[in-house]
Amino acid sequence: MTTSTGPAGSVVVGVDGSPSARHAVTWAAQQAVAEDRPLVLVHAGPTPAPAGTGWMEAAGVDHHRMATLLKDDARALLDQAAAPVRAAHPELEVHYVVRLGDAREMLLEASAEARLLVVGTRGLGPVRHLLLGSVSSALVKHATCPVVVVRPEPEHADGPARVLAGVAGEPGDAAVLDLAFDLAGSRRLPLRVFHCFWDAVKIAEGARDVAPGEPGLDDEWLVLDRAVRPHADAHPDVEVQLQLTRGMVDERLIRASRDAALVVLGHRRKPFLNELVYGSVAPVVVERSACTVAIVPLGS
Repeated sequence: MTTSTGPAGSVVVGVDGSPSARHAVTWAAQQAVAEDRPLVLVHAGPTPAPAGTGWMEAAGVDHHRMATLLKDDARALLDQAAAPVRAAHPELEVHYVVRLGDAREMLLEASAEARLLVVGTRGLGPVRHLLLGSVSSALVKHATCPVVVVRPEPEHADGPARVLAGVAGEPGDAAVLDLAFDLAGSRRLPLRVFHCFWDAVKIAEGARDVAPGEPGLDDEWLVLDRAVRPHADAHPDVEVQLQLTRGMVDERLIRASRDAALVVLGHRRKPFLNELVYGSVAPVVVERSACTVAIVPLGS
């Protein structure tokens, strides 16, 4: 079914025909099934030259016919993306949204009513040489719903995959943990809640992850306990582990992503001095993470 926006509360996924987008569609379909939500496949096709352009008229090109053909091609692309999803999940409600124009604008508009906005790490546009393209980058920074940037699932030789959630001891932690617990529960994965703090002396000594029973860190453990307790009580089926670590949060999260299936963290712009430990780290983590990343918007 092709609609103008898709149902509110859907899992929305951007499709451009790339291998990265195919991974994103698979992830989004699994999540839509797990949460019993509709799946919306979105594609923004190229915009033809405006009607009345001299060379088009001289060549006898029908502008409206060209736009129709471009939309038909887009629907065919979405049919191709949807085929394996329908085969794997015949009960899933699937919608299409097709427009001609800028993909960033289209997906940002879709984020206003979406449950999740899902994209791949690499598209087919002029920035395809970058790990994180311009569309993904814009969504991470400006979408109004959580954005999931999907990478192919890594192999976890050192143990089972997990969800990793970063908390900062701020009010926005509640929204991050809401999503982290939901995703861990729906995907039947354990959850590790991660808090990073700065300790120049210990870092200089090479101490990063906090050892069990290490003294003098009651305040840091309290940050974790206060953040996690209400969510853990509401999700007794989710296995939860708490972790303290020292250093720069982006570097520590990127390292920890090596044995995770998914990293969940918030994004809020902050004054420069507040960015030393917990600042605008989300784009950096998305760019360099070894696994899929979910970004929760926290306002400004």
